Amino acid sequence: MLVILIAAAVLVVDQITKYLAANILTTLPGYTYALWPDVFHLTYTENRGAAFGMLQNGLWFFIPVTILTCGAIIWFLHKERGRMHLLMKISLALILGGALGNFIDRVFLGYVRDMFSAVIINFAIFNVADSALCIGCGLLVIDLLFLKGKGYFDEARPKDKPDAENGAQGGPGQEAE
Repeated sequence: MLVILIAAAVLVVDQITKYLAANILTTLPGYTYALWPDVFHLTYTENRGAAFGMLQNGLWFFIPVTILTCGAIIWFLHKERGRMHLLMKISLALILGGALGNFIDRVFLGYVRDMFSAVIINFAIFNVADSALCIGCGLLVIDLLFLKGKGYFDEARPKDKPDAENGAQGGPGQEAE
């Protein structure tokens, strides 16, 4: 239930901010409003590519990749629901909500609406969905490498094979001492 709430919250906030940006910022000169001049602006853009404008006009690439990714996340959440810990659920929910937010734009508009611009560092213009995707991916990497999620790697390793770390040696049919 938590996963559904987080993903839905990301999706709703993303679509509301995109709607407001498209209807308010487009009435301003240069489609921009300086919240903090020369530091952070609201600037409406239409991104027909991926992050940082890569793969421009790759709509028919992004749609199936998003469907497969979201399907894999939903399958994994269902399969591992009994043993999955909180941080992994949150990270996957953020990724799912962000992916669906940009997916809706791509399917219905043919582009993704972006509006947040950190001009002080000349960073790419982004949206709520992009933020959720990045935060979710960052949390997932931290979890898988350093926290409880690394148990998924340990369990994937076959238990019946000798392991060099444990000092196991010998060939087939020989037992390690």
